[in-house]
Amino acid sequence: MQMEKVDSIIVGGGIAGLQAAIQLGRYEHKVLVIDAGYGRSTLCRSYHNILGWPDGVSGEELRRLGRMQAEKLGVAFVQDEVVQAVAKGRIGDGFELWGKSGRGYEARTLLLATGLMDRMPELPNLKECLGLTVYVCPDCDGYEIKDRSTLVMGSGDAGAAMAIKLRHRTDKMIYVNHQNRAVKSELLLEMKNKGITYVTEDLNEVVVDSPGRFKGVLLSDGGILQAERGFIAFGGNEVKSDLARQLGAERMENRHIMTDPRSKMTSIPFVWAAGDVGVHAEQVTIAMGEGSQAAIWMNKALLRMNEEANVHRVVIRS
Repeated sequence: MQMEKVDSIIVGGGIAGLQAAIQLGRYEHKVLVIDAGYGRSTLCRSYHNILGWPDGVSGEELRRLGRMQAEKLGVAFVQDEVVQAVAKGRIGDGFELWGKSGRGYEARTLLLATGLMDRMPELPNLKECLGLTVYVCPDCDGYEIKDRSTLVMGSGDAGAAMAIKLRHRTDKMIYVNHQNRAVKSELLLEMKNKGITYVTEDLNEVVVDSPGRFKGVLLSDGGILQAERGFIAFGGNEVKSDLARQLGAERMENRHIMTDPRSKMTSIPFVWAAGDVGVHAEQVTIAMGEGSQAAIWMNKALLRMNEEANVHRVVIRS
């Protein structure tokens, strides 16, 4: 099978990947974005902490605008899920990638912007509330629950820690420990001291009074807990770094990819990582910055490769 060959492949069409694609497109490199079509950003109905969007913007809208901007710069897109990545021959020879579709792709440089997925149960009405009245990031959206009754839907220590972290925003806080996972005694004591209501009944359904408007939860015993806002914290999020593992890139114990803080290059030459799959605060604005940062250094590498190739051709001719 003939492989599609480009200068740079970006795996992941989320926020970091799109920002990198725009930057690389402006350098006029041949760039391909391979996107599975879903991810953390596709679930968020509204981001509230991004410059220029005071009333919020959905992840889908950001992705739509980002793709349109990148395509105007000549960046190509394909919907596929990359399942295998290998380095070709010697360092600098490039990389081969294979998708679930059976298609093969080849590039001189590679950016992994594969992100992560939050672990959460399949509760009716939950996903339609994400980013609107139910949130996942206390740094991004802690402001949204100020002085509002808030219910943390979580599991074990992860949910308890989230409730404690948010407690300074509101004194009306409930933590529902779905499946009653073990919670450390010190966390239980801190929740008690901070006046956080603790419930160990399972979650059955998110209650809404209109699409996307959280009103509480229905428990497995038939009881209903009411609240104006919700947070989720089940722990065990899926970090999509398996391609980095295949290539031999260094990862942390939690599977986030280690990168050089200046260039965002991984421990494998000519492989970069940006966004939630890397080690940082997991915010959209940081993902944008990392995407641009990686693209700048990918461009430097590509220019250097071109210079070396030209020198090699001159030597051969002489």
